[in-house]
Order: sequence, then structure tokens, then C-alpha cells
Amino acid sequence: MALNLIEVSPRSAHPNHSVPRDGWGRPLVVPRAGGKPKGYARTTTFIDCIEDKGALIDWGKRMVLVGAAKRADLVDSARGLNPEDSADKKTLNFLSKQATDASGANEKRERGTHLHNLSELVDAGQPLPATASPQDVEDMGAYLMETSVLTVKAVEQFVVVDELGVAGTFDRMAEYDGPGPDGEPLSGDFICDLKTGSVEYGGLKMAAQLACYSRGVLYDHTRFPVDVDNKAELASFKKRVIEIHDAAGAYKPLPPVNQDWGIIIHLPAGKAECTLYWVDLNLGWEAAKLALTIRGMRSKSRKAMMPFARQATEKQVPSTG
Repeated sequence: MALNLIEVSPRSAHPNHSVPRDGWGRPLVVPRAGGKPKGYARTTTFIDCIEDKGALIDWGKRMVLVGAAKRADLVDSARGLNPEDSADKKTLNFLSKQATDASGANEKRERGTHLHNLSELVDAGQPLPATASPQDVEDMGAYLMETSVLTVKAVEQFVVVDELGVAGTFDRMAEYDGPGPDGEPLSGDFICDLKTGSVEYGGLKMAAQLACYSRGVLYDHTRFPVDVDNKAELASFKKRVIEIHDAAGAYKPLPPVNQDWGIIIHLPAGKAECTLYWVDLNLGWEAAKLALTIRGMRSKSRKAMMPFARQATEKQVPSTG
């Protein structure tokens, strides 16, 4: 399979990647009824609470240790610091991040972003950039072959789910006509997500993520242009009151998509392999609603405990004068 090579714009130039965000990284969305922009939870962050992070935490610890072994200077800098001291905590966090970087842990993430860039070109029928490596060509060849049963109709669309207060961008909406999960004929448009890391343990989270997207509405943030790199302009936007007719114009229904099933496209970096998986969106929607309950309960955590007030129990004895 031959893939032509030319220079193209990077994925980061996509307009959906300039959605204004608040100090916590949440997308700032103008409510449909108008008013000031509101911070919506990122879809992936919102559903994070349903995931068992044990394996991820252990992996993170291993990467810090590997990085520290490569960077003895980081260990020297950490020596003598108190993990309970607020100032030392920040220093230790910084050193831990540097150790993680030194371990090469972030290279997979960067490689994943690179593959996302290339896959968008493949879906658009465009050639790969001249800088593409032989491994890139092999990975994209596998992607092209496996996804040949899908007809991509939309890429990187930003949606809002008011019911949950979440917002995010799905990778693909694609048309499919063929056997479904049970072998019976299934056709229509499906939400698809490209994963380049392991998918061994994250099935429920992925199902919840795609379930949210399938039940969202399209939101066009470009109707309220703001330079996200300009702090003064961003601060002004946060206080801006949008009229209802302007706000409503930013919303548009998502084209009918299957809300029972979504598709995961697994493209592990450097393996020249690609596999498609069905994910149960009804199960995923149950998980998403459970996440809403869990997050609501967490907001009450400060009310779960209070200081013990010692009260007098002895009866006052009347004075006999």
C-alpha cells in the first residue's frame, strides 16, 4: 500500500482545540438560556470517578522510580525535603513530574497525539506528511484497512450534555452497515473513538465516554470568539452576559447516532495493528449517571464530619438559699 507524503497542518490547529477554559481546565460554555459562560466538566474527567485507578497509580509510581534512576540529580534535590511542608510539597511534585518525564512515560502520549493527527489525514483521503516515518506508514496502513468498513462523516466535534453538566470532543462520527455485536444486521451513524494506549481495563470508562457524546448536542464556541492566550480577554469573556437569542444560536442537534452502541478504534502505537471494538452505550450511560451521583455526593464531603462538642450532662441542683 502506497501513501503519498506532503506537509499538512497539525491537529492542534483544529478550531475545536481553542475552546476557552477556566482555571481548572473546564470548557467555558454559554448556557442555552443565555447568561455568563459556565464551566462544564470535561467528559473524560467527569467519568473518571467510576474507574479503578489502582493499576494506573502503580504504573505512575514505577515510572517515577525509573526516571529517578536515570536522573540522580532529582534524588539529590529531593533529599531533605519534608513531604508535609506546603512549600516542599510543590517542589517534590515538580521533581516527581521531571522524573516521570525522564522515564519516557509521556512519549506514548505524544505518540498517541501524533497518530491522531495522521488518522485524520487518512480519514480525509489526504496523504501523510513528508516527515512520516516507515512505522507511521505501517500504523496508518493498518488503520486504513481496519476502518475501511466505516465512512467517516464528522471529525472532532464539540458537544455539550446539559443533563450531566459535561462537555467534550468526540473523535469521529462514522456510518456503518454490517453485522452488529450480536451478528444481526446493524446500520447507521456511530460515535467512534481512537485509542492508542491499552484498552484492557478501561471498557466501562470508554463506554461511558461515548455514551455521553451520543447524547450530546453540538456547541459552536466560535460564535463567541475569544483569544484564549490573552488573559485579559479571557477574564472579560468569563464575566460577559450573553443574550438568549445569541446563546441559542450556538447549539445544534447532533445528527441521529446510535445510542445503543459505539465503536472503539484501537491503534496501539508502533504495532502496525488496528482492532475495532463495540462498546455498550446503555451500560455506559448508566455509568455516566452514576458518576453524576458520586460527584454530587463528594460535594457533600465536608458535611460528613464535624467537631465533637462536649455537652454538660449533669443536672443543675437548685439553690436552697
